[in-house]
Amino acid sequence: MDRRIDNWHSPRIGIDMPIVAYGWAGPPLLMLPTASADFLEYERFGMINTLAPFIDAGRMRVYSVNSINKYSIFDYGQSPNIRTALLTAYDEYIIQEVLPWIRNYSSDPWAMPVITGISMGGYTSANTFLKHSDVFRGLIAISGSYDIRSYFGDYYDDNLYFNNPVDYVPNLNDDYHLSRLRDRSIILFTGQGAFEDPSRTYQLSDLLNAKGISHWLDVWGHDVNHDWPWWHKAMPIYVNRLF
Repeated sequence: MDRRIDNWHSPRIGIDMPIVAYGWAGPPLLMLPTASADFLEYERFGMINTLAPFIDAGRMRVYSVNSINKYSIFDYGQSPNIRTALLTAYDEYIIQEVLPWIRNYSSDPWAMPVITGISMGGYTSANTFLKHSDVFRGLIAISGSYDIRSYFGDYYDDNLYFNNPVDYVPNLNDDYHLSRLRDRSIILFTGQGAFEDPSRTYQLSDLLNAKGISHWLDVWGHDVNHDWPWWHKAMPIYVNRLF
């Protein structure tokens, strides 16, 4: 499998942010990691091997980047205004740094990735997609939580609002965004077993339904836990559908 790692100092986040690319041809899939994980998480946990048949066949290229959740969402010792500002900085990093890199790497200046993530990556991928559906063609959000207010206590500001899907989606009324969201492929997955909370995915699904945004809500059984073996089963189903 073709594999390339690149790195640069992100001016928006202020740290080095590496990226890994897998594959030799095909439209892009951008993967955002879980919790505080790094750009090689999906490789370490075998997800890249799971997707190898699609990658090796040239059906897609896969890209993965670092998260900064350990600084934005989980760093309770940092001032909340700095943490919420980092949420916006990460969003800008994806759109203004990662997306141009992908387009340059694939020699396609109009490439529109599918974006995906698992667990906390489900949140970050959904948040990115819902705000930028004009540059992404699809979303696969797996076992995510789409309301992050509880991580910030009583603190609230514009940066938190604009990075909290359950807050801003109900107020999406402009035709520019709604028309594109209604034309995109959106998949929301949740299990109902240990450490899953399907109510979080149902909540986002209900908000999308209220806006007339079609999507596939795929709810698996009570034996389906918040864990990698189930994510390995689910991801190829959705990739096969979108690629």
